Amino acid sequence: MTRLLSSYSVAVQQMVAIARALGVSSKVLILDEPTSSLDDDEVEKLFEVLRRLRGEGLAIVFVTHFLNQMYAVSDRITVLRNGSWIGEWKAADLGPQALIAAMLGRELAAQSARPAALPAFDEAAPALLQAEGLGQAGQLQATDLRVRAGEVVGIAGLLGAGRTELARLLFGLESPDRGVLKVDGRSVGFSNPADAIREGLALCPEERKTDGIVAELSVRENIALALQARLGTKRFLSHAEQTAMAERFVASLGIKTASVETPIGLLSGGNQQKAMIARWLATEPRLLILDEPTRGIDVAAKQEIMEEILRLAKAGMAVIFISSEMSEVVRVAHRIVVLRDRKKVGELPGGSSEDEVYEMIAAA
Repeated sequence: MTRLLSSYSVAVQQMVAIARALGVSSKVLILDEPTSSLDDDEVEKLFEVLRRLRGEGLAIVFVTHFLNQMYAVSDRITVLRNGSWIGEWKAADLGPQALIAAMLGRELAAQSARPAALPAFDEAAPALLQAEGLGQAGQLQATDLRVRAGEVVGIAGLLGAGRTELARLLFGLESPDRGVLKVDGRSVGFSNPADAIREGLALCPEERKTDGIVAELSVRENIALALQARLGTKRFLSHAEQTAMAERFVASLGIKTASVETPIGLLSGGNQQKAMIARWLATEPRLLILDEPTRGIDVAAKQEIMEEILRLAKAGMAVIFISSEMSEVVRVAHRIVVLRDRKKVGELPGGSSEDEVYEMIAAA
């Protein structure tokens, strides 16, 4: 009873938070994403408590992005979209496909647009990167993944599906507690991103403004960051080298800036994103992980980035493309790995439609 609460598991902390709420004779218990950091066993223990409290007459509001959990404990389901109330249904009357349609704001059509022809790659080639049962408790269940040179693998799933968690495990930002990661058939253990960079991996993170750009630094300095980190303290890039490199990428990627000395924070979101891609291309990676690379940018910039992804694949680079925009995933992916509730639920071949992806999410 005297130990710090922080020394206990997340599941115990969650139970204590619920007990604290009940300690004031609550009539309504509001839980906002209470299972986001729990594993399956811990989730079930929590649900046992919730079912008991419901049976005792407590009203519970359960906020979650996990569809199967919603059905496991809910009597009624309310859908919100873009800050607006969309509707309310009895859980038994609302199937997964209808729920996803309500969340998206459109009915799933029988057919949707198919992607254009993708650049060819050697499908018989061994995997450049392979994950076998890779996972982390409370973050991602055991997941298999393989990516070959010249292949674009799309990672699809709704918010909370585990897409970013997978990217962080692959790049050494988080440490897996299960499974094996291989590069060129060799087992590797990334203790930090520097290990991943040395193996030829690169990651453009989901949160560009907080985890990507350094707003006060120039376009030149931002582009040079990853390469300088790879070279270490024994080989410093001169100002002239940084300038030449930055100007080359500004031209090749069409980054709109008055100068490479302009603070990157003054650029538009699309041009900031291009500069982040340039940062990692400067390291000459063999595999580029793009986590939501088109979020918050205009249509024209999206088009340019999508074209750049296909160009990189054609040149032989392996790409993992993560996006909440299914239209983008099906457009550029040779293969689509589908996640739901932080686990892999299947794969679809290139040429699959958006609706086929949603149907796999709903059916899982």
